[in-house]
Amino acid sequence: MTAPKELRVSKDRRLLTVTFPGHAPFELPAELLRVLSPSAEVQGHSPEQRVTVPGKRDVAISRIEPVGNYAVRIVFDDLHDTGIFTWTYLHTLGREKDARWQSYLDELEQKGLSRG
Repeated sequence: MTAPKELRVSKDRRLLTVTFPGHAPFELPAELLRVLSPSAEVQGHSPEQRVTVPGKRDVAISRIEPVGNYAVRIVFDDLHDTGIFTWTYLHTLGREKDARWQSYLDELEQKGLSRG
């Protein structure tokens, strides 16, 4: 996957706009990025270990740090900073945003958790 031509964090720090060459921009809310972080803390080391992260409705992006030529580390204001978001993962999140968001909401409901 080619690097995005633009990564832009909104003024309120709650939205990341990712624009890949030849594609319309993807708008990814900070909450979505935080709860679907590719970190081992969230994803675990197998599908069975994946964690449903509640209470992140008001999370914001503190900063974005480049990781080589293939990814960025997104640091959130709740101090989560271990997820490495590859270009491929960001593109996948952009394409599958609605389905992944609905899945997350369904998991919260099933587990009796809230967005907070």
